[in-house]
Amino acid sequence: MPRPLRVLVAKPGLDGHDKGAKVVVQVLRDAGMEVVYTGLHASPEAVVKAAVEEDVDVVGLSILSGAHLPLCRRVCEGLRGTGKPVVLGGVVPQQDEEGLRALGVEAVFRMGAPFQEIVEWIRRRAGRSSPSPALK
Repeated sequence: MPRPLRVLVAKPGLDGHDKGAKVVVQVLRDAGMEVVYTGLHASPEAVVKAAVEEDVDVVGLSILSGAHLPLCRRVCEGLRGTGKPVVLGGVVPQQDEEGLRALGVEAVFRMGAPFQEIVEWIRRRAGRSSPSPALK
């Protein structure tokens, strides 16, 4: 039996709103994943260090402050070569998505994205796509 998928959920930067990130943490745990949550105000370097030390399969960033481009740049640069995919959730203007993908962000989940979509993306990306019970 393979180990559960491990996901890091991080709140980089000065954004002080973490209710959505905490909800996503619980959704991922309910879906059988192990989740490491950095808490508020993590530096991009701390996110990279945690992702490597915790040997996570996916790095999820939650950013509501509008600083998604510079924060994602620093995280993606730090993780380059590790094989750890970065996904972003939060307030992200659609016109920034192309630039985020160029930085290395593999998926963007805007506010209101269905939880099942997030769970299934993580499973597919980690090569563990399988039917799962419906999420609330």
